[in-house]
Amino acid sequence: QVQLVESGGGSVQAGGSLTLSCVASGFTFSTYVMGWFRQAPGKEREGVATLSRSGNVIYYVDSAKGRFTISRDNAKNAVYLQMSSLKPEDTAVYFCAAGQGVTNALAEEPSRMTYWGKGTPVTVSS
Repeated sequence: QVQLVESGGGSVQAGGSLTLSCVASGFTFSTYVMGWFRQAPGKEREGVATLSRSGNVIYYVDSAKGRFTISRDNAKNAVYLQMSSLKPEDTAVYFCAAGQGVTNALAEEPSRMTYWGKGTPVTVSS
């Protein structure tokens, strides 16, 4: 049974930091592109960051560049998202997902991801 379990969400003031974690099971983690996506109330789900199987190709949405860092540990079947300088507009439910294909393309079309976690909420107050 495939599972993606996110943790690390919470409430933080603007300018603060959070690190999200996602542990995967039930599939061959190292053969999948991993990504973090988010969905704010009333908005479509968007790709925040995706990371290739080996970790050498990374995509960030423009709003995340310079503030967020995605990483993965294939030995632990885990992917992380370090978020700093958080802004109120970062408020959303953050989802971990796995897919196969081109790293950038998967970020731009969330529907192409294969497996999804249930999400962890992040609230940034001003």
